[in-house]
Amino acid sequence: MAETTPAALVADLVDLLDVVAVDVDLFRGRRSTGGVGRVFGGQVVAQALQAAQRTVDGRAAHSLHAYFMRPGSEAAPIDYRVARDFDGASFATRRVVAWQDERPILTLTASFQRDEAGFHHQSPMPDVPAPETLRSERAWRIEQRETIPERWREPLLRERPIEFRPVAPRRWTDPTPREPVQHSWFRTVAPLGDDAAVHRAILAYASDTALLSTAMLPHGVSWTTPGMQTASLDHALWLHAPVRADEWLLYAADSPWSGAGRGMNRGQIFTRDGRLVASVAQEGLIRRRAG
Repeated sequence: MAETTPAALVADLVDLLDVVAVDVDLFRGRRSTGGVGRVFGGQVVAQALQAAQRTVDGRAAHSLHAYFMRPGSEAAPIDYRVARDFDGASFATRRVVAWQDERPILTLTASFQRDEAGFHHQSPMPDVPAPETLRSERAWRIEQRETIPERWREPLLRERPIEFRPVAPRRWTDPTPREPVQHSWFRTVAPLGDDAAVHRAILAYASDTALLSTAMLPHGVSWTTPGMQTASLDHALWLHAPVRADEWLLYAADSPWSGAGRGMNRGQIFTRDGRLVASVAQEGLIRRRAG
């Protein structure tokens, strides 16, 4: 990408997560600019959600459940076939299959609901420092650049459209076990427009960040540990209320269990004023191979 201003970074992300119709209920998502590796799972989830959103009128997505089957490649676009399973008075349900190189790489189901009032309660937001008092994840990575494997150094240090500010940054080379809890503030680095579907897609994209690593904290390992094999297996997101992805959001993640080569992770996403706007659950592969 030639231009790396905050506005250009965010515009490129919005374009990346957009999908274009190529046939009835068939959409295509473009590949990452300059991509050469495995597709980020959040990108596939967000593009699949965008494809489903294109087939629903008058309702907003309130939940999605996705299964990752195969790694996608950044070298080619991805096609999304949508099945309109149900359209009721209040709810609608869509099924999406993501295809690349004539093979399915992800399945996603999403439910949509018309806006209505109802009983309300929520968990309290954790008491954490304000984002202005914290350093960005990129600043911490630059400080630790010599500890990052050379093949990952450039992609991990590049400027990104979403800024994360961790409350307790982790040094990847530090094997000290930690409690399986991570708190991070995040938002896009430039303002977005007012399209609520775009904000939901970007939240879905960001929800796959800083989650799987939570299950590795008690074991003193990370994705940089020699022999570690990690991958998202499934991903669920519940959207409780309208959200703006260009305003600070707190991602509070924890891991209640790991075993059998898998780790379970949960997340809650709060607005700065303490409203719980989304919940996340994900199981991932955290396997360490001998040798």
